[in-house]
Amino acid sequence: KSNKAGTAKECFEGVSRTMFKLNHSLDKAIFKPVAKGYRALPAPIRKGTGNAMGNLRSLLTLSNNLLQGDIKGAGNTAGRFAINTTVGVLGIFDPASKLGLEKKGKEDFGQTMGVWGADSGCYFVMPILGPTTTRDAIGLIGNVFIDPVYQITHNSEIKNSLAGNDNYSEHNYYYYRGTGAVDFRAKNIESFESIEENSIDLYASIKSLYLQNRKQKIVNS
Repeated sequence: KSNKAGTAKECFEGVSRTMFKLNHSLDKAIFKPVAKGYRALPAPIRKGTGNAMGNLRSLLTLSNNLLQGDIKGAGNTAGRFAINTTVGVLGIFDPASKLGLEKKGKEDFGQTMGVWGADSGCYFVMPILGPTTTRDAIGLIGNVFIDPVYQITHNSEIKNSLAGNDNYSEHNYYYYRGTGAVDFRAKNIESFESIEENSIDLYASIKSLYLQNRKQKIVNS
């Protein structure tokens, strides 16, 4: 993969800082309390839920493995999904790891665009969704259309609507994404608190961490 510097020019910094403050307030008022409530669940339930969400998310990784020409990675991802979905009971358990198929990093369309040579573009902050760049914002849209989970639920909803059977299948996609987000937030409560406590400029710290993280994911380091 191409090695891009972990930097990006700032666009609309005033607006981004306002959005950042809004997101931070929402996190304190809503997302963090929900994550703490989730952490109150028994550990086996949280682990199983996280595993199941990660198993579904691996289908998006598989799509991007293929788009990046990473055949070895695609084989590993497909093998893990097949084993964990069947033997692992819909991904609740992770027998694939014990069989030698190691869990790899997640891939998304923003990373794929980086592999293709696309520059990160401007850095900015979106409401609720948080830090991003021009490339990654486009990648968010691309993720929806190349994610098999979205395609399955979306097409199911269209067919059921035409048949007069409204079972909200498409909504299941957003439930899955929301549950994954809560699981991620719950696993990183202490990390986020540490950043808050030790940052002179929290906005700048999050920006730096975001860009460095995206760089590492693109170069698979």
